[in-house]
Amino acid sequence: MKVVLIAVGLVVSSLVMMGAQAGDFNRDIDLTWGDQRAKISQGGQLLTLSLDKYSGSGFQSKNEYLFGRIDMQMKLVPGNSAGTVTTYYLSSQGPAHDEIDFEFLGNLSGNPYIVHTNVFTQGKGNREQQFYLWFDPTKAFHTYSILWNPQRILFLVDNVPIREFVNKESMGVPFPNKQAMRIYSSLWNADDWATMGGRVKTDWTQAPFTASYRNFNANGCAWSAGKSSCASTITTSSTTSGDRTWQTQALDASGRQRLEWVQKKFMIYNYCTDLKRFPQGLPPECKN
Repeated sequence: MKVVLIAVGLVVSSLVMMGAQAGDFNRDIDLTWGDQRAKISQGGQLLTLSLDKYSGSGFQSKNEYLFGRIDMQMKLVPGNSAGTVTTYYLSSQGPAHDEIDFEFLGNLSGNPYIVHTNVFTQGKGNREQQFYLWFDPTKAFHTYSILWNPQRILFLVDNVPIREFVNKESMGVPFPNKQAMRIYSSLWNADDWATMGGRVKTDWTQAPFTASYRNFNANGCAWSAGKSSCASTITTSSTTSGDRTWQTQALDASGRQRLEWVQKKFMIYNYCTDLKRFPQGLPPECKN
């Protein structure tokens, strides 16, 4: 474990962290479903979502964004979380929507969470990559980030890149760059598929299941009335620093090394290597 911690620390210098100002959930977020199962407390600094036998819960950001970096600290459902799914994602609306997904698939006590990632463009996904984590995500808060600029999408965990989706429109691969997206999160029951393909069901004697959130930070191009805040000065509801480094941010050599480390050690599924799923040939973005 000491070796892992040292290796993870190396990446911090390769990726610039955004401003440390914590968002105010009362100001930045709308609780959208689940009645009292979604709660904001501690003066807007803590948000919890709960799931019981009758309903889950969820929230969304007040702002929409067309590009940005979104950081959220989360502590996932502890114990026997089998059958539950905690989501954290960006999405536009409509049948041809774009979407950038983190989903956390619960498991039996003692078994690791699965981090499920996907990228949808024009309503089509099928770009799944899945990972284990190098820590227990239920014991403490960890930061999960989506960096989305015109060149690439980066998925990061504690500022360590776990996935990169590069803009390859020149190869005919659609890239999400025309539709503004909100931030969404939910906790819901998916025991028909979430754990071991649905073979392990939710144990409702463990309910309510609760996930916690803090330190929301959205540094990006807020979108309103067809206009981007990046056309002038960036000042979103959660950020006053106006830091624009994310707009052109890419992985340097150290960041690339850390990405390869995660994908070698912790990746458990990659659509780009699933020849059985794509017998006619892998998707074009999978080819270097």
